[in-house]
Amino acid sequence: MSTATIAPQALTAKDFATDQEVRWCPGCGDYSILKQVQTIMPSLGIPRENIVIVSGIGCSSRFPYYMNTYGMHSIHGRATAIASGLKATRPELSVWIVTGDGDGLSIGGNHTIHLLRRNFDVNVMLFNNQIYGLTKGQYSPTSEENKVTKSTPFGSIDHPFNPLALALGADATFIARSMDRDPKHLQELLKRSHAHKGASFLEIYQNCNIFNDGAFEIFTEKSSKAEETLFVEQGQPLIFGAQKNKGLRLDGLKPVVVELGSEYSAADLWIHDESDFYKAQLLTRLFDDPRIEGHMPRPFGVFYQTQRPTYEAVMAAQLEDAISRKGPGDLDKLLAGNETWTIS
Repeated sequence: MSTATIAPQALTAKDFATDQEVRWCPGCGDYSILKQVQTIMPSLGIPRENIVIVSGIGCSSRFPYYMNTYGMHSIHGRATAIASGLKATRPELSVWIVTGDGDGLSIGGNHTIHLLRRNFDVNVMLFNNQIYGLTKGQYSPTSEENKVTKSTPFGSIDHPFNPLALALGADATFIARSMDRDPKHLQELLKRSHAHKGASFLEIYQNCNIFNDGAFEIFTEKSSKAEETLFVEQGQPLIFGAQKNKGLRLDGLKPVVVELGSEYSAADLWIHDESDFYKAQLLTRLFDDPRIEGHMPRPFGVFYQTQRPTYEAVMAAQLEDAISRKGPGDLDKLLAGNETWTIS
């Protein structure tokens, strides 16, 4: 008797949605991000039982409840630490970390930078809405200076974090930025994050329509988006503007905006190279306040990526080498030590 092999059924976005009621405020940008993650998951070809979503504390941290995969809603700022332990012991899993600007850059800032420098093969999605939403509208590490909130009634005097500059300073091997209101771009960068072997850090501008509505409106609205954003692509000149008539060129080490026409053409512009660490530093610093006249456009896309051995791969190699030289470990012998005493 012959036995037929039944091919596994292809998954769809609906297969990654749970039966839980999605409970964010109506109009929250988190809905779009959830939709894009569920949309790209089937294309990755990973069984759902091999995917783990780990979150910390915050509005974004409800994410694991709405993904039909394994997941953990962990503790404030420690999603990166928990995900590191999981990846070290189960390196075959696809591990995604969901965090926010408060969760990942304030109480969890220390864990975030060490995860990036260690280069675990995980994907960090940092939802940045420049506010504490879950606790009802206090200023966050990414809130702009002079931000008036419930915790800063006279305006914040803190200088804000630049998340991608921070990640690059921690020697992250993949840094990128997208937004909740550009679904196609976000889907592409989620796929790029997954494809990277190492720690990927994807900052996602996310609108909190209750406590910080319109924080990124200048970058997301049709009326201003083309003039205020710069979408970088590998090997392409840095061109922007509603008429694609503006570009960035380097005057020595200083980026300058030029008009394309009689004096400058696309051939004179800065060509984006994702492997150029030094130019990536310049890109992360295009972080001007859009309210200031003469400001630079805000970049979106993959700023930088490089290859470096992952932490879990190096750890496994180290353990294998130790076992080959010293043999399997003996826990009882280790606990007993080299000296013993008999009590009579």
